[in-house]
Parts: sequence; structure tokens; C-alpha cells
Amino acid sequence: MFRAIHKGLVWMVDRSGRHHLIVLLLAALFAVLSLWGAHKHLSIDTDADHLFSDKLAWRQQSQAFARQFPQFSDTLTAVVRAPTPEEARIVAQALNVELQADKQHFHSSSTPGISPFFNREGLLLLPQDELESTLDSMLQAQPLLGPLAKDTSARGLFNGIDLMVEGVRRGLANDLSSYDAALGNVAQTMEASLAGKHAPLSWQALLTPDLVNSNGGQEFILVHPVLDHTALEPGAEATKAMLRLAEELPEVKSGRVHVNYTGSVPLSDEEFASLTDRAGPIAIGSSLLLVFWLVLALGTWRLIVPVIITLIVGLIYTLGFAAFAVGRLNLVSVAFAVLFVGLAVDFGIQFGVRLHARQYSDRTFDDSLHETANRVVSQVGLAALATACGFLAFAPTDFTGVAELGIIAGVGMLLALLCTLTVLPALLRLLAKGSPHAEVALPGGAAADGWLERHRKAVLVVFGVLGVVGIWCAITIPFDANPLHTKNANSEAMRTLRSLMEDPNTNPFTMDILVKDLPAAKSLSERLGKLPEVAQVVSGVDFVPTDQEDKLDQLQQASDLMYAVLNPGEKTTPPSYAQMRDAAKDTSDGIASVADKLPANSPLRRIGKALAGLAHGTDEQMAIANQALTQFLPYTLHQLADSLSAEPITMESLPPELKRDWFAPDGRVRVQVTPTVKAQNTIGLRQFVQAVQQAAPDAAGSAVDTIKAADTILIAFREAAIYATLAIAIVLMLVLRHTSDAALVLATLLMSALLTALFARLCGISINFANIIALPLLLGVGVSFNVYFVMNWRHGMQLFLGSPTARAILFSALTTGTAFGSLAIARHPGTASMGTVLLLSLLAVLLSTFAFLPAMLYSTGRCKQPLNP
Repeated sequence: MFRAIHKGLVWMVDRSGRHHLIVLLLAALFAVLSLWGAHKHLSIDTDADHLFSDKLAWRQQSQAFARQFPQFSDTLTAVVRAPTPEEARIVAQALNVELQADKQHFHSSSTPGISPFFNREGLLLLPQDELESTLDSMLQAQPLLGPLAKDTSARGLFNGIDLMVEGVRRGLANDLSSYDAALGNVAQTMEASLAGKHAPLSWQALLTPDLVNSNGGQEFILVHPVLDHTALEPGAEATKAMLRLAEELPEVKSGRVHVNYTGSVPLSDEEFASLTDRAGPIAIGSSLLLVFWLVLALGTWRLIVPVIITLIVGLIYTLGFAAFAVGRLNLVSVAFAVLFVGLAVDFGIQFGVRLHARQYSDRTFDDSLHETANRVVSQVGLAALATACGFLAFAPTDFTGVAELGIIAGVGMLLALLCTLTVLPALLRLLAKGSPHAEVALPGGAAADGWLERHRKAVLVVFGVLGVVGIWCAITIPFDANPLHTKNANSEAMRTLRSLMEDPNTNPFTMDILVKDLPAAKSLSERLGKLPEVAQVVSGVDFVPTDQEDKLDQLQQASDLMYAVLNPGEKTTPPSYAQMRDAAKDTSDGIASVADKLPANSPLRRIGKALAGLAHGTDEQMAIANQALTQFLPYTLHQLADSLSAEPITMESLPPELKRDWFAPDGRVRVQVTPTVKAQNTIGLRQFVQAVQQAAPDAAGSAVDTIKAADTILIAFREAAIYATLAIAIVLMLVLRHTSDAALVLATLLMSALLTALFARLCGISINFANIIALPLLLGVGVSFNVYFVMNWRHGMQLFLGSPTARAILFSALTTGTAFGSLAIARHPGTASMGTVLLLSLLAVLLSTFAFLPAMLYSTGRCKQPLNP
């Protein structure tokens, strides 16, 4: 059977050469059909969720949760950051209004942390200890707020400070230490005003310091953008529209408030943008370098042009196959074109170099073509089949991203073989018939062969040691399950996301569980909250607290104690700047009079100094101070009154948007679990998932998806390696028909894999979902190169590095390395890691093929059983 196949392939080459015009016309027709199919039916899918099979249990759980809470899918999240909580809240509300009015770009938007419900019931929702601490802070600020309630100007604040000075005068200086943080903020605002800078005082930070982030204010706007699925970046226009609206807000224009963004939509858009970043220059550069290698390998344009055209035709055919058979390119399979060029060019180089070596002046072109085909087709055919096996090995796995790549590139290798046996001979017949014979062996190759034969035992010992070290490296090489590490860390969405990860309230690696009712949610929350891997548990039960009566009594007492602040009666007439300066002087003098009773680090000393400056300053300085000190006072007093008028919360009183986020349509209660900071690495995240799933096996969420995706990848990797090895072994046995020959090829492949693991560890590379495809590809590439030497050895050749085959292998490796290198220099980390590992594996294959395999062949002696096709 093998002989019949061999003869059939040679016949195909001969007929393609003789009927070259018909072959080229048919090739052009199929190329046009393939391009039309790609244009009509091929799309690009940048959704990372689609990289895995929907049949997986964890994917089904994730999809089921998404159906219950669709509002958390396809989102654009605006992150509003400001020096003060008030500024962040005001800007977030203003931007949300603008977004809701723009129906062209946005379906809806909301501010999850800002609502009348939270304004009124926020304190009631606090844990008991936090509520007590917050109320204490409010009551301690009462001396400052009392005068301000009637006189909401800087003078009112100065009068409040006068009351503190009187307390110091009466020996209560030590009791004022609890005000140090608040008074320090006041001093900072006054000092900035003297310098002509507007730095508004945060009254919220002064009243409730425990509830305010130390870095200032931060609010979120959850946006559902209108997606343009005809565009390569569906959410790009909506993101740009959101930024335009934000930039028009006065606070953002001034530079005090910044609006960043993240979310699944911009992350997906930026993923595609980073994949295509510098694609044009990289493609041009790698193409020029590829042509350069072809010039060195083939020497004449009559061979180079046919090889390049054949490569392009094969790529177009593969593109057409992808369009009709798969219909899309995902984040992994989009690299098929680079892989195709890097691998398929080997077939053309092998054919061209061998033909170049056989074109003697006394031979016709048809004779040279026939002889070349008779020697090459079996080797190239076996190489193409083995490479296809390496790709197709991923097809049965649940790692859909690489499975689709495997299908496209695997069939692409067979299409490349078809083009090499039909289009290439036709083009050669058209262009290369006048090419003379040339010496194409590698310079110094014969001497290298002699050295390898003399030192074969030492070479095998060295490789044996490297192989043992490689085994250890393969066992211990780390696996990075975090999908964020394969994204462009410098993109806006990724920078914003990373800045949120250390906060339990905004950590993206969460888990969600749906339980039947509130008692079950409370019980589960208590159990999960005790786990050392858990930083925070929030559930629907937290919005209907059980200890409301005691908390409401506390709030009522605080309201009574703050009565004068909440009900100031008639307010005083706003003072003039001169009156403010007089008040500043009086307060400054008062502080000076008790300076001997103040601690050395008391912020009252700074306030006294700043007030003295304001007392002798200009109207402009006082205007800045007055605005900065009181800008957010009315807003805060209104918030204070609202928060102290809380009412009992029931399921019926919960706002619809809150119910939608924490209660499923079927009545189940959502419980969200957030990990500690330790879970930001793969080991910590796995421990977090395992701990939570022991208590709640049905837990879903991004943390589960990340770990389960890693497990799916590793399983797919093992399955693909087994499938590829078995398929390649079967193909080798059928074609080579000698167990020893197949064993030589497989041993060289194993050495290549171990050297790849060694090189990866030396370079500090972790395995991730992008670069893990290198090993199955290594098997295909390794077989391509190793088969050539073994089959030549079977034909009785004893020169390996000194043969035209070695020259073809070297330049095939250089062209393949150029293609892989174009991946390695990409700005997309996943693509770059894939290219880097592929380059390392190619280097390992070359070392094994050019040193380890010849040393083994020399050790076995001269072949006594030539292979007869």
C-alpha cells in the first residue's frame, strides 16, 4: 500500500508539471472561492469564554448563573476616582445621567453604590461594631458641626474650632486627640488655600473616617453598552462615547477627578487590539526576512517565487477551509496563519533544494522533477502527516480554542502538502526549467559529520545528562492559570482592573452560590466567613439584617444628640471676607493663647498658623478657603440627616435593582465570596476554590472558571500529547515499516521535548493557556526534520549534516523561526509567550536533529535494509 501511495504522489507531481497551465488555472479558481468564503463566513471571536467547550460542567454552571443574572455580562465599568468621596459621588451621578441620556451608545447604566436606599439605610446595613464606631465619629464632630449648621461658611467652622480651644483652656487637651485626623484635614485645606490651591475638605471623611478609603473617593458606574458586532472591536465606540461624556464634566476637566474603565467589553476589545498591534510592520519585517532565508536556501528567483506563491495559495485554501468548516477564529486559532507559514514553507524548501541539486545540464526538467519527486514525496508526505497529527491531536479535547486551531492548522498542513505536490511543480515547470545544478550542502557539514561519528558516545552522554535535567524541569515547570497574565498589562482596562484587585470589594476573582432562602444564605455565609482563604462574604441576607431593632435605637439616639445640627433653625447671613478674616484672627489668637497646653504634634498648631495667614491674606485667598472648607458641607449635612432617618428594611422595601442583583428570578439568594490577597497567584486561588467548594460544591464565578479552565487546559495538553504521540508512532510504523526507525524518530522527539522544558525553565517561563500548544507542534516539527535523516539513512546515506537535506532543514528552521519570532515580539503577552516557547522548542528540535539523532544513527552502524518505496 505504501508503494502504491508513493507512486500516486510521484504521478501527481509529474502530471502537475506536464499540465501546469491547467493546474494553475484550477488553483487560481479555488483560491478565489476560498477568499470569497473567508469574506462571507469567517468571523473573529475575542470572547475568552468561548475557548472552552460548553459541555463542561463548570461552563454549564457559569452559563446558568449568567442566565439568572444577565446584568453582569457584557459590561463596561466606569471607575470614578477623586481626592474626596464627595467629588467621586457627585461626578459618578452626573456621568450616569449623561450615559442614560445617550441611547445611541448605551442600553442602560447604574451606580450600584449610590441610591436613595443606601443613602437612607446605609448605616443600618453596617455590622454592629462598625455602626458603633461610625456613630462615635459623628458625635465627636458635633462641636464643629453645631456652629456650621447655622453658619455654613468658613466663619462657622472657625467658631467651631473656638469651642475646641475653650476645651483646651479647661484642661481637655488630651481628649481632643480623637479629632487629630479630622483637624489635620482641615489644616491641609487651609494651607492649600494660602498657596492659592483649591483642595476641598471632605466632610464625609471627617464624619465617618472608617467608611472612607484612605486614597480618597472611588465610585463605579455599571454600563451596558450598545455593541456593534460588525466591528472587530464591538464596544469600542461605546467606550469612546463614555470617555467623551466624562471629559466634558467640569471636575474631570480640572484634573481633580479621573474616570477610568474596565469590564468584559473593553477587555475583549483590547484583547483583539493587542493581538493586531503592530501586525502590519511585523508581517512586513518577517516576510522580508523569510524571503532572505529563501534566497540563501534556494539561490534563484526561479525557485523562490514558486515556493512563495505555493505558500500563499496554501494559506488561502486553509483560510477558506476555516470559513466553511469552523466559521470563526478565536484568540488562539487566529495565530494559525503564522504557524502555517512557519511550518508549510519547509515542504517547498525541501522540494526546491533537492530539485536544485539534481538539475544537471544533460537532463531535462521533467527528468529532474521526476527524480526529485521520487526521493522527496514520501519524506514530505510523512512530515506533513506527522505535523497534521500534532495539530489534530487537540481536536477531540475540551479546550475549544486550541481544538479549533488544531483542526484549521492540521488540515492546513495537508492542504500545504497538496499545493506542494501540484501548484509548486506547475510553477516550477513554468519558471524554473533553466536553472542549473548547484552545490547545496551545508558548508563544513561533512567535517561536522566526521566529528559526530568520532565522538558519538560523548555526544550521547551529554544529551543523556541534559535529558535527565529536562525530566526534572518538565515535572516542576509552573503553570500560570491566571488568564489576566496573558493579556496586555498596559491597556487601560487591564491597568484599572489590576488596581482594583487588592480590595476585597473589587477583587475580580469571586465565587457565587445560589441558595434556596435567606436562612440558608445566612448559615452558609457564616461558615464561609470563617475560612482563612476568604476575605469577605456578601449575600442577599445582608440587605435584610436581623438585628435591626437595636441598630434603629442607636440611630435614633444619635439623631437626638445631633438635633441641633439636623435642625439648626434660622441661619445667619453669609459673612463678608473681612468678617471671615476677623473670625480667623480671633481663632488664631485663641489657639496661640493655649499653645503651651497643646501637644507638639497637635494639628491645632498648624490650623492656628494657617488662620494667621488667612487673617492677613487677600480676599482671593479667603474666597478659596471658604469655598474649599464648605463646598461639600450642605451635601454632607443632607446625607447625615438622611442616614440618621433609617427605617426598618423588609424584602418588600428593597429596591428592584438591588433585588435583581442579589435574588434570582426563581427566589434563590445569591452569596458572593471574595478571596484574600493570597489568591492572586495560581496556588492561592486554587486553595480558595477548593475550600469554598467543599462547603458549596455548586459554586460558580470567575475564580472557579479560572481554576477549572486551567484544569481543562492541562487535561487537554495531556490528551493531545498522548493522541499526537500515538498517531505519529502509528504513521511512522506504517511508512517506515521498521520498529527501530520509528524508535529513533520518537527518541529524538522525546529529547526535543525535554530540552524544551529545560530551556523554558532557564528562561523563567511558566506554562499558560496560550503557550501550552507548543509541545504538540514540537512533535510535528520534530518529526518533519527527523524523518528526513532517518529515511536518508535507510537509503544508505552516511552524511547527514553534509547533505542537501541538512541545508533544507536549516533554512526551513530559519524560516519557521522567523514566523515564530513574529509571535514572540508581539505586544500581546499570550501571543508573545506562545512565540517564545515555539522558538525554544524549535531550537531544541534543531539540536536534537543535528547532533543527537546523527550520533544515534552512527552508533547503530550502516543501514543494511534500504527503504524501497
